[in-house]
Amino acid sequence: MFVNSHTHLYSGLAPLGMPPPAEPPQNFLQNLERIWWRLDRALDGPSLRAGARYYLAHARQTGTAALIDHHESPNFIEGSLDVLAEACLEAGIAAVLCYGSTERNGGGEEARRGLHECRRFILENRRQGIVGLVGLHASFTVSDETIRTAGAMCRELNTVLHIHLAEDRADVDDARRRGYPGPLQRLMALDALPAGSILVHGVHLSAHDVAQASDAGCWFVQNPRSNRKNRVGYPSALRAGARVALGTDGFPSDMCDEAVALEETTTAAGGRFEDVASRVDAGWRLIEERLGLTQDDAERLSAIHGPPGSTELETIEAEAREQASRLWARW
Repeated sequence: MFVNSHTHLYSGLAPLGMPPPAEPPQNFLQNLERIWWRLDRALDGPSLRAGARYYLAHARQTGTAALIDHHESPNFIEGSLDVLAEACLEAGIAAVLCYGSTERNGGGEEARRGLHECRRFILENRRQGIVGLVGLHASFTVSDETIRTAGAMCRELNTVLHIHLAEDRADVDDARRRGYPGPLQRLMALDALPAGSILVHGVHLSAHDVAQASDAGCWFVQNPRSNRKNRVGYPSALRAGARVALGTDGFPSDMCDEAVALEETTTAAGGRFEDVASRVDAGWRLIEERLGLTQDDAERLSAIHGPPGSTELETIEAEAREQASRLWARW
C-alpha cells in the first residue's frame, strides 16, 4: 500500500463537472485565481464532506493507506479539519491534516483564523491514526508577521510547518520583492521551519537551497502530475535532498499513476528513474515521523475498515454528485 505525501481533499468534487473558467488561464497565478481559489471559496461543510469522502473512497481502491492533506476553504474555516478527520477515520486512512493559512482573501484576520483552526485541531483531536500540524498556503500569500506566528506556533505545539514552496517563479519573485534572496530564506529568517517541516514542490529552488533545507531536517514532496499539468517545470534540484517523498497535489490518490508520471517527467528532464524511485516509498518514513505509525501499523488500521463495497461507493458518489451540483451553482 502507499502514502500520498501531499494532497488536497477539498478538490474531491473537481472531477464531477467543475465548470471551466470563463477565460483560460495563461500562467500559474491565473490558474489559481480562475480555478482553484474559486473552488475553495465556494466550499461549505456538506460539499467538503462529500468531496473528501469521494476522494478517499477512490484512494482506498487504489491502495492509499495514509496521506498528508493541505486544506483551504476560506468561507468554512472553523471546524473544517474535523470534517476531513471524520472522513479519513471512516475510510480507514491514516492522515496528517492542516489548514493552509493565507491572507489572499481577508488579510491578516483570515490568516489568524486559519492558524487558530490548526491550533484547535492539534490540541483537541484524539482520533487514532490522525494528527494535525501547522499550515501556510504559500509564502507569497502571507505577511512576515503571519510566517513568524506560524513558526512560533510550531515551536509551542511541538509540531512542524506544511507549505507550498517555490512551485512557480512567482513565489521567488515575491520573496525578492520583500527583500529576501528567496522564499526558503524568508521562512528561515523568520524562524518558521522546524526540523521535519514539509516543503511542497521546490521546483524553483537551487540545489544549494535544497541541501540547506535538507540539512535543517526538512522534507520535500514532489508532485509530478501537478507540475506537468501546471507547466511549472521539473524540480531537478531535489536531487540534493535527503528526504523527498511523492504526492499528488489534489490529483486523484492513485500513487501508481503518480509513480508513472515521476518516471516520465524525470526521463524527459534528462534524469534516471532509478535515482528518484525511492521517493515512491519515502512517504512511509514521513508518516512514521509525524504519526508514529509504521507501514504495518497503517495497513492494519486500513484493514479494519476494508475497501468500500459497490453499494457504499454508489451512495458516496450520489452524495458527491448532489453536492457538486450545489458547489458549481455557488462557483
